Amino acid sequence: MRVLITGGAGHIGARIIEKSLFEDVVVVDNLSTQRFSTFFNLRGRPIRLIEKDVRELQTSDLAKIGRIDALIHLAAFTDASGTAHLGEQVIEHNSSATQRVIEICCELDIPLVFPSTTSVYGTQPDLVDEECTDLHPQSPYAESKLYEECLVQKFKGQGLKATILRLGTISGVSPGMRFHTAVNRFCWQAANGEMVTIWRTAIDQKRPYLSLLDFERAITHILENRIFDSSIYNVLTSNLTVRDIIMYIESALGHEIAITFVDSPIMNQLSYEVSSEKFRKLNFDFSGNIESDIKATLDLLRGLKGYSLE
Repeated sequence: MRVLITGGAGHIGARIIEKSLFEDVVVVDNLSTQRFSTFFNLRGRPIRLIEKDVRELQTSDLAKIGRIDALIHLAAFTDASGTAHLGEQVIEHNSSATQRVIEICCELDIPLVFPSTTSVYGTQPDLVDEECTDLHPQSPYAESKLYEECLVQKFKGQGLKATILRLGTISGVSPGMRFHTAVNRFCWQAANGEMVTIWRTAIDQKRPYLSLLDFERAITHILENRIFDSSIYNVLTSNLTVRDIIMYIESALGHEIAITFVDSPIMNQLSYEVSSEKFRKLNFDFSGNIESDIKATLDLLRGLKGYSLE
């Protein structure tokens, strides 16, 4: 199977490459994040890199590659907190990239896997599933993903074969790891002996989290079973509180960690829990473990010792 991954140098794409999930992988990435480590130690695996902004990708760029069995569209501005002040820029960038990907998929008849985010649900009083229409995205990133979901579904009538995955916050080790998401940021701060910074309202709020192990299994499941029905599926391992995450970190380190509460422009989200029952009904079982992901991340950082300049 030959798979094209946009934004393939990032946290998720790097995991797909590292685990050799597919026989042949083509990566489109502008390398703006300089995650060159994604391409270390490939050991002869056929990874082809097109160093280009996906918004500028042309069908002619793919002409010599041959048949592409699926496209996984990961290219996006993804730092919800860090881009909270860049609303229009984030939405324009992400939506134009997805528009271009859709056009290419339609022209070349390539099935599309579009990873969205459970953050589109925003504040919710009860457990929510894909039938929920009362959505409250509270960051430009989540707003952009909701708009892009509409784009994907709009092109269903024009021959696009696609599936939309609303992912929980990613956890797990990857050669292209990013550390602006909650679990990894907490691990970095704790390993470095820093105060772990938590949004003031967040300590007991629940959020959906997704282990990279479950993501890679979900992607494989979709492609092997050709699940391209233009449906939306929630994909997550566990609904957990920040307090749960802190407890897992302390258990892995063997001691308590210091935390401090901070303000954020998007911290006013309340708890929300997300159901993955619809995806489970596709004969899929989630077997990832967020606590194990945290331990693996901290094991990578075990030699790190913060140095105080005071």
